[in-house]
Amino acid sequence: MSKSQISKVGIIGSGTMGIGIAQVATTSGCDVFLYDANSWQTEKSLLGLKSTLNKLVEKQKIAQEKADEIFGKIKFCTEISELKDCDLVIEAIIENADIKKKVFAELESFVSENCIISSNTSSISITSLSADLKKPERFIGIHFFNPAPLMPLVEVIPGLLTKEDLAKEIYDLMKSWGKVPVIAKDIPGFIVNRIARPFYGEALRIAEENIATPEQIDDAMRTLGNFRMGPFELMDLIGIDVNFAVTTTVYKDYFYDAKYKPSLLQQRMAEAKLLGRKTGKGFYDYSENGQKPIPEKDENLYQQIFMRIISMLINEAVEAKRLKIASDEDIELAMQKGVNYPKGLLSWGKEIGYQKVSEMLQNLYEEYQEERYRQSPLLRKL
Repeated sequence: MSKSQISKVGIIGSGTMGIGIAQVATTSGCDVFLYDANSWQTEKSLLGLKSTLNKLVEKQKIAQEKADEIFGKIKFCTEISELKDCDLVIEAIIENADIKKKVFAELESFVSENCIISSNTSSISITSLSADLKKPERFIGIHFFNPAPLMPLVEVIPGLLTKEDLAKEIYDLMKSWGKVPVIAKDIPGFIVNRIARPFYGEALRIAEENIATPEQIDDAMRTLGNFRMGPFELMDLIGIDVNFAVTTTVYKDYFYDAKYKPSLLQQRMAEAKLLGRKTGKGFYDYSENGQKPIPEKDENLYQQIFMRIISMLINEAVEAKRLKIASDEDIELAMQKGVNYPKGLLSWGKEIGYQKVSEMLQNLYEEYQEERYRQSPLLRKL
């Protein structure tokens, strides 16, 4: 099936990601069949989409006719069987492999044998999700980034059982939807969620050890690294529970590799329901009278924070290059288009000097005596 033959798209899950993907698909002219086991969630999301489209019309970003067309192409489904005529189905529900597998098994009994089935999972193995399907060769990962209508990147992930030409087919489809697709290997975290782990993990470690406060760490990464948001601001935006869940999945799926070890501080925050913006309080207070602390600036400390976090990130990108998780170009593109990094990490490594990065990691390794700080074998050779 070519991209021109994909006109009916089913979406399972109408949360933030599901409704966002629905908007992307209908904007590109597809008919969308939106199903969620909780119909109230679909009603709420459709109201939210209506409001978003109205704002776009007010700002003259789109015409009223286009807004009506986008909204009109979404069919609210109350039964999964209503997805039976879809050419492509994208699942965007809770990050739980068992629940996802149950949904795919049910879906497969309704759709045609030519229908492509996919998951928007951010970290669960595509191969494991497809293993129990009758036709695992038609299954693939299509990972959008939040918010889906605004973030350009889409990771296309074929599993070990995916038929050979399907990744290229989905790559072309995503391009036709106005996205920036990259093809990634089916490894835990794929490209972005694997490489980006130290941005949060190392920042949390620095705060846990009282080396610096969250606001100092955020300020250092914004001022010295030109990141749009610091790690703690970003965790508050993503949701501390969501970020913790992804870290935990990657850690477990890499057989408890110390590099990806989750943070106790983050776990405690999640347990306390201090989840960030969505609960009004996380590392920062978002309540009506909440005020952001002003960081105490310290040039040497800021330099230390920046070099420590950026060295960990560059090391991950170099290791991804060594393992051929994706092409160099896609590794660079993924971090810039998926998490808004100001530069590709491989070129950033060249700019800082790979030797300097290597020395930083060696110093951390000697100080902590932890596998967490081991270098990619390729880093020393660059």
